[in-house]
Amino acid sequence: MAQNAPLNTPEMGTRRFGRVNWLGLETLVRREVRRFLAVWTQTLLAPLVTAGLFLLIFNLAIGPRRGDVMGVPFIEFIAPGILMMTVIQNAFANVSSSIVISKVQGNIVDTLMPPLAPLELVIGYLAGGIGRGMFVALAIGLGLLLFLGIGVQHPVMALVFVVLGSAFLGGLGIIAGVFANKFDQMAAITNFIVTPLAFLSGTFYSVTVLPPVLRELTYLNPIFYLIDGLRYSVIGVSDSDPWMGMVICTIAVIAVSAISWQMFRTGYRLKP
Repeated sequence: MAQNAPLNTPEMGTRRFGRVNWLGLETLVRREVRRFLAVWTQTLLAPLVTAGLFLLIFNLAIGPRRGDVMGVPFIEFIAPGILMMTVIQNAFANVSSSIVISKVQGNIVDTLMPPLAPLELVIGYLAGGIGRGMFVALAIGLGLLLFLGIGVQHPVMALVFVVLGSAFLGGLGIIAGVFANKFDQMAAITNFIVTPLAFLSGTFYSVTVLPPVLRELTYLNPIFYLIDGLRYSVIGVSDSDPWMGMVICTIAVIAVSAISWQMFRTGYRLKP
């Protein structure tokens, strides 16, 4: 007669890793970080070149004839905005591409089957987006310092805004990646939602020049507070209170993270 199983043996389906599956979470984070490090010329070098081209073109085309903006030279005014815009675009691309590629290739099950809680999945994907955003921010920041002599007046605040920006767009990347089933759907979300929000957020201008209606609409865009907050952190000028912007961005990160958690919890567009 077979002996009875020990009383402390977990039942089938019982979580065996405690409150947090640290091993699984670490594995997911490492996978997401290694994804962009493996192709660093595309994920890290290319954004640096793109940001440099933006600055060069604007400086050559507008800089000599453009007066100071908010008391600082035009090129110094737009530099922090271009930095943040590049950071958030790369954070979004890192997370959204990871999910949508897995769905298209049919191996998303390899991520969903391991004993990872929905919150652990959210944290793992966000960590990858934040990691890529931090690397891009560091590379562009060094470029601004070496070639334009633009330093950072408030380093800690700049770090906070870069992390918040990467986390916010990383959360949007989860939502977009879960929603999109094809690459053209992902491209539509990027081209018609993410890019306009980034460009129409005070990256290249002060919102004080906008008509009242457009100005009020800009204040509803969380990306505006990310760019404006980083601008204050770098050159000390801004269109809004950076502390209020930090609170708004934090709320935005919590909101998109909650939506992402709900998507993973329910298996929305992930499970048959």
